[in-house]
Amino acid sequence: MMAQKTANLYARIEPDVKEEAEKILFALGVPASGAINMFYKQIILHKGLPFSVTIPDSSPDLSSMTKEDLSRELEKGYEDMKAGRVKPAKSVFAQLREEYGI
Repeated sequence: MMAQKTANLYARIEPDVKEEAEKILFALGVPASGAINMFYKQIILHKGLPFSVTIPDSSPDLSSMTKEDLSRELEKGYEDMKAGRVKPAKSVFAQLREEYGI
């Protein structure tokens, strides 16, 4: 008896999530079944999910910040500026206009 070459997988997924993901996969030239197969292989290799599942930190909310929190955030921005980890707003807006036709 020969081993089965494929198996069916049935999953329910939000239509907008499916559509958006399939657009990206199409652009990459990867069929959804290939992406799912890669995902399952990564689960096997990692013996778990191949990425961390966490709730990302949200951006600071000024209305709930203390003066100390605000000071700390401003200091981070200042340190980024000194270290050259910033871009001029003019170039960022130019890039957005170019990429999105704004």
